[in-house]
Amino acid sequence: MDDRRTVKVSKYLSKHLRHQPERIGLVLDEGGWVEIDALIAAAAAHGFRFTREELDHVVATNDKRRFATDGTRIRASQGHSVDVDLGLAAATPPPYLYHGTVARYLDAIRAEGLRAMNRHDVHLSADRETATRVGARRGRPIVLSVDAAAMHRDGHVFHLSANGVWLTNHVPPRYLRLPAQH
Repeated sequence: MDDRRTVKVSKYLSKHLRHQPERIGLVLDEGGWVEIDALIAAAAAHGFRFTREELDHVVATNDKRRFATDGTRIRASQGHSVDVDLGLAAATPPPYLYHGTVARYLDAIRAEGLRAMNRHDVHLSADRETATRVGARRGRPIVLSVDAAAMHRDGHVFHLSANGVWLTNHVPPRYLRLPAQH
């Protein structure tokens, strides 16, 4: 499977497992899972064919580990805009986490902090390098440092997704350092 096909299948899976399952007639269970055979059939019925082998390749080679399987079912690891409960236990974050963004969002972030927007949670990285890659998707990246230890001490809840992304519902401005200083 070539790289372009891998990316195309990955984007298709992200769209339908995170945001629009109903568009191809899928119904995710409460944990975000769907039967793999049902997904493949629904995609084919809507004009996008891929094989089980291609799906397995995408899952195994995705550098961000966006998808999880249990052998017969698949789900997105995080990033949903549809209502799911990933069943993640609360976790103690490292002292600092990082968030990649671009300059055009800084005024809003200074005023409101980091908000989940159309997703269920704010996504944070454990290292600056990952946050830099995330921010670079939208332009010249700016990496913000989040005082996760202080947030946790003040009662904010964190979860760690299966693919290593830290999740929380909101990061108030007082916990942010612009740009990252740690």
